[in-house]
Amino acid sequence: MRYILFLFLLCGVIACKDQVTPKTAAAAKVPEYKLAYNVLLDEEADNYEVFTMRLDGTDKKNVTKLPGVEWTYNAFGRDLYVISDKDTTHRWYFLYRTNSEGTKWEKLTDFRLADSWINTRKNGSELIVEPHKSVDTAFYIIDYNGKVLDTIMPDLPYFSDANFSPDGTQIVFRGALQPFKKDSGYLDELYIMNVDGSGMRQLTHYPKGDTTALWHNYHAGPPMWHPSENFITYQSKQDGKSSLYAVTPDGTKQWKLTQNDSLQQGWHRWSPDGKWLAIEVFDLENKQFHIELMNWETKASKILTDTTYRFQQAPVFIEADN
Repeated sequence: MRYILFLFLLCGVIACKDQVTPKTAAAAKVPEYKLAYNVLLDEEADNYEVFTMRLDGTDKKNVTKLPGVEWTYNAFGRDLYVISDKDTTHRWYFLYRTNSEGTKWEKLTDFRLADSWINTRKNGSELIVEPHKSVDTAFYIIDYNGKVLDTIMPDLPYFSDANFSPDGTQIVFRGALQPFKKDSGYLDELYIMNVDGSGMRQLTHYPKGDTTALWHNYHAGPPMWHPSENFITYQSKQDGKSSLYAVTPDGTKQWKLTQNDSLQQGWHRWSPDGKWLAIEVFDLENKQFHIELMNWETKASKILTDTTYRFQQAPVFIEADN
């Protein structure tokens, strides 16, 4: 009898152990992503806002609603990072953190930031940012609360737009041998280095003889590391058209990433699972900018924005709060 009772209790314990509770179900749930992107709301007032929308293009909303310039260049999990001039002089940027609804705000840095892409590592606990040149000529690695942990100074006259490798051990960024875009001979390329700044080397090589990129165009735009495949993507104006290209981290292979004959391609971002590619696309005359979403496996794509606003740019993925 005791043996039978013991088996009964044991089966009950096993059944309880394997039972899916609301808490465990929530933990196992695949996150729902939204896209956050930058919108020029009022050109005359130089008023930029950050909008979010679902991946089917619905539920578009302004989540910043501030009078000056707000741009997002990074998100991780439910954290949306925004550079903003809301507490200071116009176009003097500091770093803030909010969510996909814009309902809570934290100021992270007490130093002025450059207009540069931002990236995270170590499960979102560290970020790499670029201070304004009036503050320092370097990249800063900061913690979740904005404390500077490390200073990295690439040996180049110009550098910007740093991006961590998926394992956080390397940094890829834009660099040039001339300090200003209008300087004769300025040519931005992608460079890669260890996270401590050592071992820097050039990755990309703009085609010799191609003169179609004007001074304000990217030869190699802000790099984005695919989260699970071994390549880095960037935009480049070649043969008179801005398109997306890719390069392996060792620099041995470079190729055109996607084919789009009718539209140019610019700032872009991979979803954290690598299944989606969000791209800023625009016409050859640079009159209308949209956000396009591509399924990386099938290559099927769809433009999610309409013509309500002319400039809709720089998409990033963020987990939805609701």
